Amino acid sequence: MGDLEVYRDTSTGTDVERSGYQELMADAEDGLLEAIVVQSVSRVSRSISDLDRTASRLADAGVELHIVSEGLTLRPGDDDPYQRALFQLLGVFTELEANMAQARTREEIAARQREEGYHHGRPPLGFEKTDGRLVEGENYHQVVSVLELHQKREIGTREAARRLDCGTATINRALERADLYGL
Repeated sequence: MGDLEVYRDTSTGTDVERSGYQELMADAEDGLLEAIVVQSVSRVSRSISDLDRTASRLADAGVELHIVSEGLTLRPGDDDPYQRALFQLLGVFTELEANMAQARTREEIAARQREEGYHHGRPPLGFEKTDGRLVEGENYHQVVSVLELHQKREIGTREAARRLDCGTATINRALERADLYGL
């Protein structure tokens, strides 16, 4: 048995912009890995399209993918239709589970908003709350500059998050509300 390398992410598996995932795939494509072992499909991705792309990239790199919870092994060049169908079904249910969790979160937020005394959550990136109102924070202009660089594709999401000392999800949420930043 060869060396064992552990790749970890602190963010959710709903996207592939995670640093651990990116490092894992780079090592796989550089020929540094023979096999990848995960507990469940959700540790790879919670999106059917991302899961399929990941499996294809691993197969192209000659790397096996082992899913422990299902006793499933995808081997490069192995064209077992049953294994492939099971893998795809696992992806469907994993994405469904992620979508249901997001829907529950939205419902919980909506329920809290209907309650008296709801004061919203944290202020958006670059803002502060003063007397229940949003005001530009000390780093507002830095946030705008970094978000502009990201929109112009001069830096990626991870680099923007690093520069603003936040997570990539925070960058994505800020970009969803680009009007707050005059973008």
